[in-house]
Amino acid sequence: MTETKRLRWFQGVPRYAWTVLIIGALGWMFDTMDQHLFNLVRLTSLTELMTRPGVADPTTAAQEIGPILTAIFLLGWAAGGFLFGMLGDRLGRTRTMMITILIYATFTGLNALVQTPWQYALCRFLTALGVGGEFAAGAALVAEVWPARSRPMALGLLQALSAVGNMMAAVVTLVLSAVSWRYVFVVGAVPALLVLWIRSSVREPEQWQKAHDAAGQNKGGGEIGSIAALFRDKKLCRNTIAGVLLATAGVGGVWGVGFFLPDLIKSALKASFEHLPEITALPADAQAAAVKKALTQLASKAFLVQNIGAFIGMIGYAAISERVGRKPALAGVFALAFGAVQVAFWSLNSVTGAYAFSFIVGVFCLAPFSAYAVYFPELYPTRLRATGVGFCYNCARILAAAAPFTLGKLAKEFADAGDPAIGLRKAATVIAFVYFVGVVGLMLAPETKGKPLPE
Repeated sequence: MTETKRLRWFQGVPRYAWTVLIIGALGWMFDTMDQHLFNLVRLTSLTELMTRPGVADPTTAAQEIGPILTAIFLLGWAAGGFLFGMLGDRLGRTRTMMITILIYATFTGLNALVQTPWQYALCRFLTALGVGGEFAAGAALVAEVWPARSRPMALGLLQALSAVGNMMAAVVTLVLSAVSWRYVFVVGAVPALLVLWIRSSVREPEQWQKAHDAAGQNKGGGEIGSIAALFRDKKLCRNTIAGVLLATAGVGGVWGVGFFLPDLIKSALKASFEHLPEITALPADAQAAAVKKALTQLASKAFLVQNIGAFIGMIGYAAISERVGRKPALAGVFALAFGAVQVAFWSLNSVTGAYAFSFIVGVFCLAPFSAYAVYFPELYPTRLRATGVGFCYNCARILAAAAPFTLGKLAKEFADAGDPAIGLRKAATVIAFVYFVGVVGLMLAPETKGKPLPE
């Protein structure tokens, strides 16, 4: 026992556990890459689709439609989380991972073929079904395979590597968006190949197999993969309500504010880019395209920096939560995320600021997602673990789906012709109050630091 305590979290871990973590991390990493390809080409792609007879201002139309498509994506994400969370407990973690990866990869690739905003919305919704379902199965799989002493950091690393997926999206966009946003989505189909490795290398966890057999043989194992069962037991009901509130804060903060930072960069810096010597030296009919290209490249680079910050924030939460507890660490993160949004959205006025504030928002606004990977599996027994994680994470997406839509409406309402960015700045200030929903969740949540996974 003494020797085990002296080991660092990554020492003495079975090789198979590392295989499971790598595969789970790749599945989630490609998942997040496919999510954010859209965020980075949202304005460009929708502007192109809206450039047609009858549309006076394609850019304005794209800015109005963008938040709607984002909300549709979040709703699909929630639907997939509910469905595949239950299937993760009933069919198994491994089978569910394979199904969800195939779904999100296929429909991201089909995004390259859309011709209308509504075709775009349909593909985003179907992509989201797979995106929403993959996380719960992957997190439950890693939690049940890794040793208890190493589990928090393994799950924190699983979530932190999602930032690498985001960075991959930024690189893909930076390289291919200048050619066509459609090629960006073609790359999103590649993760389907990961299914072959999963099928040949990963088996269902022994802990899940026992729970599944007990439920199937009526040995008092309780309901398996049932959303209703999350609310029949008083303790599980309280944990579920707390989990939904905690996830609503993080999902609403990131998808309603944090991931609109590239839009702010393009809006706030457009005027200054139009007056750059290298732009004004171009023929008049080429200047607008040059400004658009330069701003798109800057937004992609800033998004890359944001996710370097996200990686640090998520790993940092996992480590700090092991020292001070899950709840105190998350309370600090919510407070810092709220402050980061206020400072970033009101202070961003330069290229240097674009990079600096993208990093700060990445650290604090993405850190809560590490808590969902580390903390949520600790709230539920094996028979309901994927269902509970999927329900909390994705019920939050339904509640948070209004955030990007509201941001778009408020930004339009607060808009000022003299300052194109002011509407977005004011709207972000309002939406950031969603982090206080997480504070209410913390009041209900139990502390699980140092406790084994519930059987």
